Amino acid sequence: MKRLLTLALATVFAVCAADAQTYDVLEQVRSDWRKAAGMEGPHRINPEDFGTMSMAPAGYRPFYISHYGRHGSRTAWNSETYSYLQDVLTKGHEAGNLTEKGEDFYRRYEDFYLIPYINSGDLMPLGYEQHKVISNWTYENFPEVFEGERKVNAIVSTSSRSIVSMASFCVELKGHNPKLDIYQESTHAGMCIAAPVDAPKQLRRYFKGQFDKPARPSGFQEKLYDHDDVLSIFFKDTDALRHHKGGKSRVCSRIVSIVSGYRNITDEPIFEGFIPNELLVKIWESGNYGSYTSYQRKRYGHIPLLEDVIAKSDAAIADRSIAANLRFGHDYVAEGLLFLINANGCSTLVDKAEDAKYWFQSYNIPMAATILFVFYENKKGDVIFKLVLNEHEATLPQLTPVEGCYYRWSDFKVWAAQLLAEHPELSKEEAEAASKDAD
Repeated sequence: MKRLLTLALATVFAVCAADAQTYDVLEQVRSDWRKAAGMEGPHRINPEDFGTMSMAPAGYRPFYISHYGRHGSRTAWNSETYSYLQDVLTKGHEAGNLTEKGEDFYRRYEDFYLIPYINSGDLMPLGYEQHKVISNWTYENFPEVFEGERKVNAIVSTSSRSIVSMASFCVELKGHNPKLDIYQESTHAGMCIAAPVDAPKQLRRYFKGQFDKPARPSGFQEKLYDHDDVLSIFFKDTDALRHHKGGKSRVCSRIVSIVSGYRNITDEPIFEGFIPNELLVKIWESGNYGSYTSYQRKRYGHIPLLEDVIAKSDAAIADRSIAANLRFGHDYVAEGLLFLINANGCSTLVDKAEDAKYWFQSYNIPMAATILFVFYENKKGDVIFKLVLNEHEATLPQLTPVEGCYYRWSDFKVWAAQLLAEHPELSKEEAEAASKDAD
């Protein structure tokens, strides 16, 4: 039986591989600055950008939603991002080491950086609006879930940007149905769910495979672009940057971070066009590959979140007073969950590094990224669900669908049980030894 399951999965992956190769990911990145920004870009909240929800199989009605959402658009989470680059640009200006474009960038940056520096890590107005719109979309597409006097439980990481994101979502939901009983929680113990790898050390859990070294062939990222490809746009003598803390690598990463993320803060295209589009595409592919290889192992650190999704969904199936369980946190948690459940085949292992982009795209985890498990039942009590990623239906290629993108909850739990059995929890001693081996 196990051999048949393995063969079936191999067949599914082979078919999906053929489909994935036809998707021109780089053209998507080339034509859309949000996608080029990867995880630093803001989630689109225009109705025309949302997917169309398919009809559920005949006789099935939605009754419950399990959710994980990344906080909305924010400033850079570390104030050093802004102060470091301001110092580098100022010294370059004073030394006469800035190119003409570098001087223009410096002037624009001087006018821009102070407010985000002061508000580093904070949710921006766009971030609040994103979760308001997503909440509204969720209610309008699955109104049956929120009918009557039902309960909604929300848990969030302890970061203020996540807390305010949760508040925005819940306030909008309550506005649609004042009878909803919505409970919101933000505790350090709750980090075990909202951000498991950042849970308090006394409560943090570790799992087999979490510390394995990523299979990352050397040279692939380096051949895509060099730091000087970016730095020479702004600086006459890029070697002079070696004197700054972190050298060329750090200066380059800070510039890319600002160019990628500033539109979370302002609609004005103040830094547009400084880095050529083709170079941005290469930068995206390099970063995307780094995330893909890292999360082949890092995903296992987010097993507590998967366990929570399963346990609370089973509880909601048994207790129909529960409409939804909401969770709000961060990009790396959403990424870990997507890799764990193999959403759209993203955890598929590739033979060639350049093929990674066909399976995982970092732009699917923008600011305010949202993952929904939407549950349905029929009169016989059969339970199915579908996965929705950023208001678009997603697939789980390791499972056989009932129809379209709808899967049996029982099948998912069987698959998840096998995954959890293959990646058991480690003792603190085992985790410490595995961590040292990884280093």
